[in-house]
Amino acid sequence: MAQKNVAQEWLTQAQASPQAWHFCWALLSPDKVPEIQFFGASTLHTKISRHWTDLPAEQHESLRSQLIAQVGHFSCGPKMVLTRLCVALASLILHTLLDSWTTAVPDLLRAFQGGEGSAEVDIRYQALLEVLVVLPEELQTRKLSAERRAQLQSALTREWSSLCPLLRQILRREEAAGPVKERVLRCLVSWLALDVDLGESEGLLQDSFTLLREPELFDTAVETIVSTISQHDSQRFADSLLKMLPQVLALQEQLTKAVQDRDMETSHGICRIAVALGETHCRALLEQVDHWQGFQALVNMILSCTGMPGHYPVDETSSSLTLTFWYTLQDDIMSLDTEKQTLYLQVYRPLYFQLVEVLLHKARFPSDPDFALWSADDKEQFRIYRVDISDTLMYVYELLGPELLRNLYDKLGVMLTDKTHPSSWQDIEALLFGFQSIAETVDISYSDVIPGLLGLIPLITADSIHLAETIMLTIGSLAEWLADHPLMLPGVLRLVLQTLSNADLSVATVSTLKRICRECRHSLRPHANDILTALQEVLVKQIHKSTQSMWLMQALGYLLSSLPDEEVLGKLLSLLSPHIQQLERLANEMPSPASKLSTVHILGLLSSLFSTLDLNAQGEGQEDVRAARSQPRTNPVSHNTTHRICVQIKSESTHIFTVSQAACAVFEKSLKTLIRDFAPLVSQLCELIGQLFSAYPQACALDLTGQLVHVFACEKEHFPPITALLELVTSITMSMFQHGKTHWCCSANGSFVLQVLKRKADVYLSEGLDVKVVFYCEILFLHFFPLKILKEVSNVFQAAHSLIVCTVLICVCVQAVSGQSCSLLELLSEVFFSMSRHCPSLLSLQLRDALQPPGFPSALLTPEQKEHFCQQILR
Repeated sequence: MAQKNVAQEWLTQAQASPQAWHFCWALLSPDKVPEIQFFGASTLHTKISRHWTDLPAEQHESLRSQLIAQVGHFSCGPKMVLTRLCVALASLILHTLLDSWTTAVPDLLRAFQGGEGSAEVDIRYQALLEVLVVLPEELQTRKLSAERRAQLQSALTREWSSLCPLLRQILRREEAAGPVKERVLRCLVSWLALDVDLGESEGLLQDSFTLLREPELFDTAVETIVSTISQHDSQRFADSLLKMLPQVLALQEQLTKAVQDRDMETSHGICRIAVALGETHCRALLEQVDHWQGFQALVNMILSCTGMPGHYPVDETSSSLTLTFWYTLQDDIMSLDTEKQTLYLQVYRPLYFQLVEVLLHKARFPSDPDFALWSADDKEQFRIYRVDISDTLMYVYELLGPELLRNLYDKLGVMLTDKTHPSSWQDIEALLFGFQSIAETVDISYSDVIPGLLGLIPLITADSIHLAETIMLTIGSLAEWLADHPLMLPGVLRLVLQTLSNADLSVATVSTLKRICRECRHSLRPHANDILTALQEVLVKQIHKSTQSMWLMQALGYLLSSLPDEEVLGKLLSLLSPHIQQLERLANEMPSPASKLSTVHILGLLSSLFSTLDLNAQGEGQEDVRAARSQPRTNPVSHNTTHRICVQIKSESTHIFTVSQAACAVFEKSLKTLIRDFAPLVSQLCELIGQLFSAYPQACALDLTGQLVHVFACEKEHFPPITALLELVTSITMSMFQHGKTHWCCSANGSFVLQVLKRKADVYLSEGLDVKVVFYCEILFLHFFPLKILKEVSNVFQAAHSLIVCTVLICVCVQAVSGQSCSLLELLSEVFFSMSRHCPSLLSLQLRDALQPPGFPSALLTPEQKEHFCQQILR
């Protein structure tokens, strides 16, 4: 590998040398192997694209002739050498097109036409077409000024009218080989990027539609047509779009046959074409009111693509392409003027009801035996597909409104009550899926069908996991509605709690219960014991995975938040005692991977509980709870739970990194919940954080310290332990600086220092605190250090002043060159401004000293520009 790198460096230097203009031709000799010939062609391209000015003008014509001859010579291959030579020729054309070779394109057409016999003609055409394909691509990738790029694009675009007839002629040659026709199509796509006239391309596009009948050219023809249709500015050519519409509609027969023959590739390609036309030019075609029937036929064609027979993605892959179109059509209709909007709503509103039926049919699960045969990847794609359908249904509801819910409810009622025609579980699940999709994100509080829906759900026999899961998710999506209709809660809770012990429905059931506890917590007091009993049972039996267990604890937090303190204490103790006792047992055991996982799990449960347990919450209709909370009280969480956790964590978390992270999360959540009720544990927690940070310096410990400072640093009795903790953190950080761990220090500790300084800068006046660490962190973190304690740290400040100035100058220069957002420049200017207020003479001296070295902070700056900058800043 070392030898290869040396060789690569030598070859790169050789390409840049003046001799490369000469040896590249020798490397293209017919007796060389293709790899050497490719290097010769690449060298030629490198010289033309990067070292053009090194070549005397009188040699330009000779180079052009030689290069055209080489392209002709390699027209039979190897392909990689031909392509590289064509790119080199394209680069030469871009250098000379505006001055010395304005007739480049016509000259190329003449140079590569002719030949004896069909085979030779095809070979010459392939070489010509390869040049024409790469020419626009070279223009797109070349580094040029905007003005010159526009001039070159305009010059090439003018040649398109003369190119089109030749390209059509090549396509229509009966004896033309498939690869030649394929390159014609590639040429069309390449030149469309130059914004050529779509009207002049109509003939080529028509020929492309004809080639859809040739299997070997089908894929390329599809790509060509889709690329042509998808040109964002082709809406300017409304007449061309209207001519294109019948050509797309004519593909319906070929599409129908492909579906019957289960030809997925053909049906997929035709669907792409129909969707590209409808999606890209929906608004333009809607504006053509006189042609509304043609566009409606296109919409129906796309609807048939949405309803492609079979299950996605096993039997078909086309229906997913169409979903975005229905968003576009709806948006464009609603953005029209009132008259047109009324017309089109009459036409398309019934069609959107058809769309809902199609989407729900496509969302149906296959039979259980068939689904069991699907691969994991197919199942995941189907899940994502259903999410996309759900999003589409939600959006369609904005157009169809409550009538859509009524429609779904009526169908579900018929399915569940008509005993003569029993429905499959897949049909029932699909309708519930439609309800859930809409209720998940749309406000349906005014709907009159929800009580009926909740009355129908108990009638469903959930003989499938998928159906049972959708039932739970549907109930969860109605949680906000249930909060306003608490009389419906008993029946719903009974169903959810019965399902809670089913591990196969873990995600759906637990998330639903969590949503109900969050949204309906002020109505759950009569049901609190039932919920707590069910939750404790599944937690003790460890039925659910860790994530779902965390959700259950969050649900408990919401539930307990709505209860009076005297009820919370007893329920909380019975709930948490087993976990605290297990922590005690683990703390007395030898550390092991198993004990680590158990400890982290328990801490995660406690953290989840504290994240939602808000004993200060007051809800409407809870006057008795508010009255109880208005009296002086001792927070039960503070004295009975957090203290015991703190004791146990001290004995084990300092040995295990992940445990210390989990411990910090517990105290962070409990501190956010308890706020000032946490006061009795401040000293103990400061000691624990010190142990954690000493063992494993990490950001979570700093975040927790920052919270303590924010809440308690201004209270005199808590000042000593917090100051002692900051001294320890600062000392450890300085040690990390000395061992080269500056990246962690400036990213984690830098933001922490800024947070502390904004809240209580006085803590850094402690005699035992090393202020140098604070300065170095803030210099690297590029935030300004408040100078209210400048006298105490003036020596440190003067020593670091030069570093600050140099750092800011480099950042200013980088920002100016990159042209990025001015937000950082504003912060940098504040640094200079603060320095000028507190030590103007020092700033004046060190600013000029910093700019004195040549090339700093950029080699592009002259001494005059630097001096002007200094004057402007100091003024």
